Amino acid sequence: MRHGRPAPIRPSEITPKEVWLDRRRFLQASAAAAAAAGVAWPADEARAQQLIQPLAAPRNGAFQVKDELTPKKLVTTYNNFYEFGTGKGDPAENAGALKVRPWTIEIAGAVEKPMTIGIEDLLKLPLEERVYRFRCVEAWSMVVPWVGFEFNKLAAMVNPTSRAKYVKFVTAEQKDTMTGLRIPFIDFPYVEGLRIDEAMHPLTLMTVGLYGETLPNQNGAPVRLIVPWKYGFKSGKSIVRIEFVEEPPKTTWMLAGPSEYGFYSNVNPNVDHPRWSQKRERVLPGLFASRQTEMFNGYAEQVASLYAGMDLKTNF
Repeated sequence: MRHGRPAPIRPSEITPKEVWLDRRRFLQASAAAAAAAGVAWPADEARAQQLIQPLAAPRNGAFQVKDELTPKKLVTTYNNFYEFGTGKGDPAENAGALKVRPWTIEIAGAVEKPMTIGIEDLLKLPLEERVYRFRCVEAWSMVVPWVGFEFNKLAAMVNPTSRAKYVKFVTAEQKDTMTGLRIPFIDFPYVEGLRIDEAMHPLTLMTVGLYGETLPNQNGAPVRLIVPWKYGFKSGKSIVRIEFVEEPPKTTWMLAGPSEYGFYSNVNPNVDHPRWSQKRERVLPGLFASRQTEMFNGYAEQVASLYAGMDLKTNF
């Protein structure tokens, strides 16, 4: 807004509609400016920032997309992580309190060598950077350079048996740090699942970083899943337990809205969400430009064979 004599307003001066509508992101940007000016951050946020460390990993050139990378600032401030609130800015605002050390993942179920592994050991595994498109069921997408390792490498450490037909992922439930648990509208802890062949596919990534650094709390620190051909809610954050099971696990969003969220949740532009179309998506940070949604989020060549013979409108 300007007062007094009118003057030309350059396009670069116009506040993006998305930021104007999101009070929390505006306040967060103000907090960042205050920090740059020497104002102390809250203790929880400062502690979270101290845990973010450089994470060197070579980029795997086989995994690229045609779109430009989404700015890191947006990747780390525009998130769904309902354990810290339902607003897109809530995770960045509230997740600083998340306790990510010590951190272990229990791996159990139909495996020959059940184990509990710490995040320090996971970070010692050979890591690589992969540029994946990340698509949200709300019809927006990002392009992110994730750092991690294929899930199948972790599975090889425990030797799944022939009874392992599915993989169940359980995420953290820290009642003292996760503000979103105080007014639950979905069941916690958050549970997701994959078919065993989906989990073992080379695209399925156990992720420990982004943009050459360890994961920020709001992005699922210290370890999360990325399954790039599925909607983002399938990629559980802050994982604490992995279980190899015989039956499809009862996942959080299937229980919360069975008519809206199926077990497979593959990106499929031919199956609309009951409340909006999935035929197009907005590639952030663009506010108005959109693109046609690709089958399997653009990964059809790699994963379509997993669903040969299936009706993907029924098995959504």
